[in-house]
Amino acid sequence: MRASVNGFITNLNLAKGTYASQGKPVMALIDSDSYVGAYFEDTKIPHIRPGASAEIYLTDGSPALQGTVSRISMGTELLSSINPTFTWVRLAQRVPVRIHLMHVPPSVLISAGMTCTVVMKERAAPEIGLGIKKAIATIFGAPSS
Repeated sequence: MRASVNGFITNLNLAKGTYASQGKPVMALIDSDSYVGAYFEDTKIPHIRPGASAEIYLTDGSPALQGTVSRISMGTELLSSINPTFTWVRLAQRVPVRIHLMHVPPSVLISAGMTCTVVMKERAAPEIGLGIKKAIATIFGAPSS
């Protein structure tokens, strides 16, 4: 048996001679190539790009970890919906972003389900004012010098 990722087997429910049946899980594979699944508001996504640097702060007080954005999810249909209390309030949706951890010191324990804070580093965002300048130049013409 081969897996598409490096990892650890857990929840192994097999014994010698046991047959595996389609649709019945017999084990779980935990990806050992560490990453963080962060959920950013949809209004922040235009400022995040694959390859952007991030700092990750675990709630256990470990030193900050460094990471890079590996991908931004294209589908959020599997996430739970945010139900607003008031119908006139528009809440931002959350978009999953996977951040690959560059190096995890041996003294830092990382486990699925841990909570952390992700801070995008400077220059993760494109120049926001550039698009506005282009729009003004298009509408009003290029400024004369």
